[in-house]
Amino acid sequence: MDIRASLAEEIAKTAGLSPEDILDMLETPPEPELGDAALPCFKLAKTMRMAPPKIAEEIMGRLKKPDYIAEIRTEGGYLNFFFDRAYYIKTVMDKVIAAGEYWGRSDIGGGKTVVIDYSSINIAKPFHIGHLSSTAIGSALYKIHKYLGYQVVGVNHLGDWGTQFGKLITAYKHWGDDEAIEKNSITAMLELYVRLHKEAEADESLNEESRAWFKKIEDGDKEALRIFSWFKELTLTEVKRVYERLGVRFDSYAGESFYNDKVDAVVRELKEKKLLEESDGAYVVRLGEENLPPAVILKSDGATLYATRDLAAAEYREQTYDFTKNLYVVAYQQNLHFKQVFAVLKKMGYDWAEKCEHVAFGMVSLEDGTLSTREGKVVFLEDVLNAATEKTLAIINEKTPDLPGKEQIAEEVGVGAVIYSTLAQSRIKDISFSFARILNFEGEHGPYVQYCHARCASVVARAGARKGAPDYAALENDEAIAVLKLLESFPGTLVAAAEKNEPFYVTRHVTELAKACNKYYFEHKILGGDEARENARVALITACRDVIKRGLALLGIAAPDKM
Repeated sequence: MDIRASLAEEIAKTAGLSPEDILDMLETPPEPELGDAALPCFKLAKTMRMAPPKIAEEIMGRLKKPDYIAEIRTEGGYLNFFFDRAYYIKTVMDKVIAAGEYWGRSDIGGGKTVVIDYSSINIAKPFHIGHLSSTAIGSALYKIHKYLGYQVVGVNHLGDWGTQFGKLITAYKHWGDDEAIEKNSITAMLELYVRLHKEAEADESLNEESRAWFKKIEDGDKEALRIFSWFKELTLTEVKRVYERLGVRFDSYAGESFYNDKVDAVVRELKEKKLLEESDGAYVVRLGEENLPPAVILKSDGATLYATRDLAAAEYREQTYDFTKNLYVVAYQQNLHFKQVFAVLKKMGYDWAEKCEHVAFGMVSLEDGTLSTREGKVVFLEDVLNAATEKTLAIINEKTPDLPGKEQIAEEVGVGAVIYSTLAQSRIKDISFSFARILNFEGEHGPYVQYCHARCASVVARAGARKGAPDYAALENDEAIAVLKLLESFPGTLVAAAEKNEPFYVTRHVTELAKACNKYYFEHKILGGDEARENARVALITACRDVIKRGLALLGIAAPDKM
């Protein structure tokens, strides 16, 4: 039996709300002495027409205490419930053990499709640390939604259109070396791009030449398309290697150029629906009723913009995938852009525009300023992954030089540290990139959680196959209860992470579980003594191992069995 669901049903009988509403209201108190579950009565004040403390007393007086509740207390406007420990332990452990490594898995997403647009790297530009947030957040959301039963479509909306490609071809024609580009790929292209911007400051004709080359790409010129396709192929080969290290996958690489032949239909549709207006030679959709500036659809020279292509992309995704949610994992600086795009879709009469959501995140900057490809101020993501792996290997060689498979473990821990650092806080917060911080292996960081998993795995391996029933009386202590509460709430955390598009919820949960598990481990001897009681302790450690591993996997982080 689900204790919270059953409790919600009992409370609903006296509160005049549905069991589902009560279940949504139930909270876990911040301190154990306040109980195992709490009902805040403030929302009931309007319907019950009395002060919250009085409501708490009223409900407690009417409520018939179930057998699984040891005690009920009122605390201000809260009704606090203390579970019967023996009942609670057995209920949670039976469910977690039965689910094993699939605890928290759900089919709530059955029959629903989620499209997630993330990473969206630029062709011929470096895959730098600024792309990490979109990549890590989007990949985690992909994995979490899939685990909850959704059909998920991961889209890498490549930045493969625009005048920058004319600039790159111009630089290549003036100073490019095929052998150097084949050998150094994006690094060589970045050097050309930076040089073009510096040279163009003194020679405006280079900008005119760049515009002419991009026009050739638009017109399908064979030479322009050959060079453009070559740059694209080299970029994807290099970035896919990084994606593989990060455990990131995509189902579609349809970028901006994919929608180039679809924007005319969008423009025609806007004209037919009388939404397009001329403004200083350009064409816009007025959004005054939405308190937004006009969305520019066509520039005065007839060229399309990001908004035009995003409208085409949204229509294509809805027609192709029939999505339940269409997520854009893009930095918050594009807030206005997406508000305008979604508003235009609504004015076009598309109800599904409500299913589109901008999953905004904070910007990443260097400690000494912002990232700039034009100025060459970038930190390559692969360099960060290499540095993290090398530092991990150095620590292993110092502390456990004979560790089997240490190179692979160093890769898993190093890359995990980089991903964890990105998902360790709410996505909306800005990040000032620092090698010192991202490679800090002390304290409650990724390696700390991974090490807790490895410790649990070691205990389970030493315990071997278990025989006989567990005596859960061995878990009737504060440390074990703290662990059990986190095990019990893991499925709810996953659902909340999907609903709020916030992987940080999972990061925080596995970190808190690792802390609680470590405390239990230090306070209680796991192996030895009465066999039935030992079975209970080993079962708890096994559950910790499985849930930490699953939580890390959903974040895109490996969980080595040895460290």
